[in-house]
Amino acid sequence: MGRIIAVANQKGGVGKTTTTVNLSAALAEEGRKVLLVDLDPQGNATSGVGVDKRSVEPTVYELFTGSATFEQCLIKTEYDNLYVLPANINLSGAEIDLIDQEDREYYLQEIFDEVKDRFDYILIDCPPSLNMLTVNALTAADSVLVPIQCEYYALEGLSQLIHTINLVKKKLNPALEMEGVVFTMYDARTKLSMQVVENVKGTLQENIYETIIPRNIRLAEAPSYGMPITAYATHSTGANSYRLLAMEVIAHNERQK
Repeated sequence: MGRIIAVANQKGGVGKTTTTVNLSAALAEEGRKVLLVDLDPQGNATSGVGVDKRSVEPTVYELFTGSATFEQCLIKTEYDNLYVLPANINLSGAEIDLIDQEDREYYLQEIFDEVKDRFDYILIDCPPSLNMLTVNALTAADSVLVPIQCEYYALEGLSQLIHTINLVKKKLNPALEMEGVVFTMYDARTKLSMQVVENVKGTLQENIYETIIPRNIRLAEAPSYGMPITAYATHSTGANSYRLLAMEVIAHNERQK
């Protein structure tokens, strides 16, 4: 049975999509069958694995509205073991479509219940807001992975996210766990990055991954080429960091069984 991990942080620019795409690719590289679910109307996770978000159809939006099946939306990427449910700007209409729907928080869960046995991991790239799409992701997920940028306002909004996770756990998904926190955009040259890591470790009573993702030029370049870092710059520090994170996720998953 596949493990469903929602990658979430309502604060933008923290490396959420970068982490979802590159962790997915690194897990696939390890021989795990991975489904990357793009739940962000910006569609950056879709283009990040080489799918043209401007012309792709059907997408997750059509899946939500019932006008397309899972099989019709599923795309096999050019990378071994890596599949994607794509998204584009049309997904922004899902909020309105779901307003008057009964059990609207469970749409994604119902879809995944039918297919999760086909994958080892399902990673969901959540939008940078706590909206109904994010609630659907948290309701469907086994756990939540939270990327935190190594900067001054790192903890800003994190308490709100954890509060939302606890609400979802209480009301919608009792089995939801905190997968853990991963630090991103770490700059070893600055004292601030080190202080943020120590501050969060001292404040947060959650699992914190040992792997820290560095601020890296290759990581920043890869999306513009529509490639995960493991393919774009396979020997780079960024690629190796996401491979290490993938190994931690796999080890954590093995311990949960």
